[in-house]
Amino acid sequence: MATEAGAVTLRPARPEDSRAIATIWYQGWLDGHLGHVPDELLAVRTKESFGTRAPQRVSDTVVATVDDAVAGFVMVVGDEVEQVYVATAHRGSGVAAVLLAEAERLVAAGGHERAWLAVVAGNARARRFYERNGWTDEGPIDYPAASADGPIAVPAHRYVKRVR
Repeated sequence: MATEAGAVTLRPARPEDSRAIATIWYQGWLDGHLGHVPDELLAVRTKESFGTRAPQRVSDTVVATVDDAVAGFVMVVGDEVEQVYVATAHRGSGVAAVLLAEAERLVAAGGHERAWLAVVAGNARARRFYERNGWTDEGPIDYPAASADGPIAVPAHRYVKRVR
């Protein structure tokens, strides 16, 4: 896959990618979640929280690079595609589709028939993206977002796709 800037390369995340991952994750999270999640979650999803969480998630993260810079990432655990985020400068370039295809491959390689993910109900852009890529909305769920004080229920939609 190539973008205007160069070719997209996928590789496992490295500890030194954590800062770039945290930056992309925080900005993307704000873009998709502000106004669509409980205030309780917004209060704990600070810039610093992403800086702490990103290094902890390196082992289940794949990054997409363009011209040797991290352009986006995906986190997969079991059959769940937990996170898919692309740097603002690379949105609309095809990086997200490359990452999503890799996530689907990882779920299938883990022996699962179907992948699933949760999308905040108000994140229309993300929902359209998943639907364009063959994912099906199974309806509303309360997604348990992790916090230090226990899970916070977030109104979301569960999307699924057969991967095997």
